[in-house]
Amino acid sequence: MKPQAVAAYVATAIVFGILDTLWLTQVGPKLYRPEIGPLMIDGWRPGPALTFYALYMLGIQIFAVAPALDAGRWPVAARRGALFGFFCYMTYDLTNHATMKIWSLRITLADMAWGTFATGFAAGAAAWLVLTLLPRKG
Repeated sequence: MKPQAVAAYVATAIVFGILDTLWLTQVGPKLYRPEIGPLMIDGWRPGPALTFYALYMLGIQIFAVAPALDAGRWPVAARRGALFGFFCYMTYDLTNHATMKIWSLRITLADMAWGTFATGFAAGAAAWLVLTLLPRKG
């Protein structure tokens, strides 16, 4: 595996991990618990959570960061990452909104906005870091 690809995956995971930790610990309790509290467990299940993050970071690489590295332009990653985040979070949130008794429009819209922003920012930041610190030779 190429050093740029490894660095991009790690950078994306760090940036997205920091952002999502802040979201889930600072915004989450005020947003999710009042709206969908009966659906939530106390704490979290590490297996599914870590599997999600590992695979979501891979998706960000495939659909956003790798094309940006190929183009040599980090804004490509930010735009494509935002779109990837929008479509992933939209699928989850609109499906829940359509099928669950307890799922509000507020949760749907806030979560979709969050996924769009966080994914776009993480992809753009990772591509910028890699292109700045590990430029391609040749």
